[in-house]
Amino acid sequence: MDNNFKKTLLNIARIAIKEEFLGHKELNDDVKKRLIAMFPELAKPGAVFVTINERSSLRGCIGSLVAHRPLIDDVIENAKAAAFGDPRFPPLSPEEFDKITIEISLLSEPKPLEYSSIEDLRNKIKPGIDGVVLKLDGRQATFLPQVWEDLSDFDTFFAHLCMKAGLPANCLEYHPEIFVYQVEKFSEKEL
Repeated sequence: MDNNFKKTLLNIARIAIKEEFLGHKELNDDVKKRLIAMFPELAKPGAVFVTINERSSLRGCIGSLVAHRPLIDDVIENAKAAAFGDPRFPPLSPEEFDKITIEISLLSEPKPLEYSSIEDLRNKIKPGIDGVVLKLDGRQATFLPQVWEDLSDFDTFFAHLCMKAGLPANCLEYHPEIFVYQVEKFSEKEL
């Protein structure tokens, strides 16, 4: 993926957030058609997570695990959701807008990971590379691969992932379904 395409995705995310403050659509159908003409891959199904940071602290993160709509729409909707709909944070204010940095993670399709025991899972998971989806008893949660930077220990990573899903920290003992995916990650800080 070239840098122009990455910059375009980041700009789409920023404009999607900004237009909520402006009260009118900047990413209207004509603009979207022009962008798709320049970058046809925007029309293909894609799954992204949009992460918003303010002064290096998480300010919102929402995304799609599975590609279910055109990439351009997934970026727009998840940027708005990360800014205004992440239940962990109040909605982004206009005053904060110029202080945020946006990061986009483009996800590969999650694949089931078969494992026989916690030790087997420990040997198959690739910290820092694998994003993980954990499913058990109708609950699920995911951590992007970059979460390994803060939770680099396998046991700590999975304890937090279990709790994020609303399950006990030792939920691996109940053999949840595990899916793994990888991301291509880029941010406004890098480009």
